Amino acid sequence: MTDAPSPALLDRRTLLQLGLAAQAAIALGGQARAQGGDRLQFGPPAPFTYDLLKGLAKDLASKPYKEPARPDPAIVQKIDYDAHGKLKFKPEHALYGESAGAYPITFMHVGQFFQKTVRMHAVADGQAREILYDPSLFNMPADSIARKLPPQPSAFAGFWIREAKDQVTDKGDWKIREPFATFLGASYFRAIGGLGQVGMSARGMALFPQPGAAEEFPDFIAFWFEPAKADGEPVTVYALLDSPSICGAYRFLISRNAGTLMEIEATVTMRRDLDRVGLAALTSMYWFSETAKPGEIDWRPEVHDSDGLAMWTGAGERIWRPLNNPPRIMTSTFSDEAPKGFGLLQRDRLFDHYQDGVKYQDRPSTWVEPVGQWGKGAVQLIELPTDDEIHDNIVAYWIPAEPFKAGHTTALAYKLHWADVEPYPTPLGRCVATRIGRGGQPGLPRPPGLKKFMVEFLGGPLENIPYGQTVEPVLSASRGTFSYVFAEAVPSDVKGHWRAQFDLKVDGPEPVEMRCYLKVGDTVLTETWLYQFHPDPAPAPVAPPR
Repeated sequence: MTDAPSPALLDRRTLLQLGLAAQAAIALGGQARAQGGDRLQFGPPAPFTYDLLKGLAKDLASKPYKEPARPDPAIVQKIDYDAHGKLKFKPEHALYGESAGAYPITFMHVGQFFQKTVRMHAVADGQAREILYDPSLFNMPADSIARKLPPQPSAFAGFWIREAKDQVTDKGDWKIREPFATFLGASYFRAIGGLGQVGMSARGMALFPQPGAAEEFPDFIAFWFEPAKADGEPVTVYALLDSPSICGAYRFLISRNAGTLMEIEATVTMRRDLDRVGLAALTSMYWFSETAKPGEIDWRPEVHDSDGLAMWTGAGERIWRPLNNPPRIMTSTFSDEAPKGFGLLQRDRLFDHYQDGVKYQDRPSTWVEPVGQWGKGAVQLIELPTDDEIHDNIVAYWIPAEPFKAGHTTALAYKLHWADVEPYPTPLGRCVATRIGRGGQPGLPRPPGLKKFMVEFLGGPLENIPYGQTVEPVLSASRGTFSYVFAEAVPSDVKGHWRAQFDLKVDGPEPVEMRCYLKVGDTVLTETWLYQFHPDPAPAPVAPPR
């Protein structure tokens, strides 16, 4: 556990609202489609395969970095939130919009928050053609500042993947339904989960060039699209990632199931030595929950897109680490070898626990499933302090043990499951709540500095515990002493709902790393609860009266 350099906080709500307000479309179906005199245009064809893209990325990595093109910055800076929201792209131009079974793709415009050009290409029969920006493809207000942008460089900033045309007949026209996946800003992307909501994001890479240095945010600077080959097959998206420190090629196979499934391959080459490279990076928001909520900070009981980091280790242990809004930036490292998976999850699915119309209870859980052997490394969790829900303050990723040196190439394959629950749920009892309060026993003096913990578990073998059976909490901590330790069935109508209760006495402000699970005899009943507890700061000394 160490303090970490600060990743830039993202205004997540603004990014999401801007994306939803700026849906654009371009069409390809063997020929351009246009209405009202508009005409879609493409660049000349060029050979394209994933191997060629990997070769291009490796070649670029051997050369000095060049910033992506930016349409006239003076104009783009004036395309603010309101102006960006008024840019309406014509859905009749959606890429693959007329193809039965395909996922239509629509595009987004640059603006104050997304200022860099991202080049888009359509691939067919081994040939790629760039989709050329043209303002006539957009419905723009007559007074829109965006009309002053020249046609070059491209003013595309990102794209949506829409519901397949023939799969939404009972839910309305895909043109007016929200997309199920989007790529917008740096290397960020997100998708709908099993309950029909977006929330947290993933990204191509998380980079920390040197100890103590600011995080580096690489860009997806170009995309290539291949349509689904048949009904129910995935759409293929290729991407070129670039930054001062790395360059890489990505391939995404993206399909819509109960949520969204992305099968991802990446080959990345380092331009220079790096301190840390975070692979399969996930980003989310955690402000407060039932664990700890400052008094009168907000009217809602909980506000978060994810409430915990779940891990399935190479040795088979299931771990749940509730998230924190810490007093300072914290990095937690969980060493592993050949991990089976990890993810940022939203386990609390009860509306009453949030009371918010934005449906935090429906936010997706995102699970990383390694493909092939990932070897030795660690899942790393970064938690940043926040005072509002607009910031993404949680980052989790895999960091290989092998150092990242200039010229080194890393290949990685994994699946991203955007769902309502883990795709491979544990058969053990799951941790469903962590509660903290004053320690001690009711009716007796409460010792200062003593904290009480209630760790709740649900399901699995706990559903079959006979009445009167003694269940034992197994506890450990990096420092401090435990007292008043026991486990009990939670008095509710829910079967298999148990909690471990204990008090912790600890001196000093430094964090405490704790561990707990329930057992009967030698039989483990639950996954392992890990928690980083931040003791209350010591009260300031009171000056004696004069």
